[in-house]
Amino acid sequence: MKIGFLLFPDITQLDMTGPAQVLSRMPGATLYFVAKSLDPVMSDCGLALVPTTTLADCPALDIVCVPGGYGTTALMDDDTVLDWLRAHAATARYVTSVCTGSLVLAAAGLLDGYRAGCHWAWGDQLTAFGATYVAERTVIDRNRITAGGVTSGIDFAFRLIEQTHGRDTAEAIQLGLEYDPQPLAGGTPATARPEILAIVEAIYAKRLPAVRAASAIAAARRSPR
Repeated sequence: MKIGFLLFPDITQLDMTGPAQVLSRMPGATLYFVAKSLDPVMSDCGLALVPTTTLADCPALDIVCVPGGYGTTALMDDDTVLDWLRAHAATARYVTSVCTGSLVLAAAGLLDGYRAGCHWAWGDQLTAFGATYVAERTVIDRNRITAGGVTSGIDFAFRLIEQTHGRDTAEAIQLGLEYDPQPLAGGTPATARPEILAIVEAIYAKRLPAVRAASAIAAARRSPR
C-alpha cells in the first residue's frame, strides 16, 4: 500500500505527521513524502520537513493525501501540483485530505459532487467547486476520505485503516499508540464558549479574504473534469 503525502511551504505539520504516524503502522504500508524538489520544506510552525521523492519521480500511489495549512492558498493556483493530483487520483484507490487540503483537491476538480470535510473556518469555500461541506471529523464519500481541521487527521487515519484492513487492525494500532484523547471542552464552534469563538474567528478573519480570492480564481479558471 503506497501512501503519498504532498508537502509544500507553510504546511501545517500535524495535518501530515499525525496521520503519517498512524498509517506508518498499517500492515504493508510504504509512505512517500512528495514535493516539487528534495529540498526541505518549512512548515508553519518552523519545523522543516524532508521530502523523500519529487512530483516527477513519485511512483503510482494507492492513497494520495493532501494536508492543509496556509500554504494551500498558493497550491489552488499551482498547475504543476493540480495536474499531479489529477494524474495520481485517476489510479489511486483512495483520494484523501486533511483540513484545508480538501480545497486543493476541489481546485483540481476532484471533489465535484462529493461530500467533504475541511477546517470549520474554511469549509464553506468548498461549495464554489461543486462539493458539499460536512462538519465532521472524517467524511467518507466513495473513495474520497477527507478530514476536518488539523487533529482530525489522526481520526481520519484510523478510519482509513478500518476501511482497508478492518476494525480489529485499526483498534490494535490505536491501542499501541495509546490514542484515547481526553481534551478540554470547546474544540468545535458548536462547543466553544462564545467569547473564545469570537477570538478565534477574529484571527481567521484576517486570512479569509485571501482564501476566498484564491477559491474564486481557482473555481473560475478550472475546466470541468
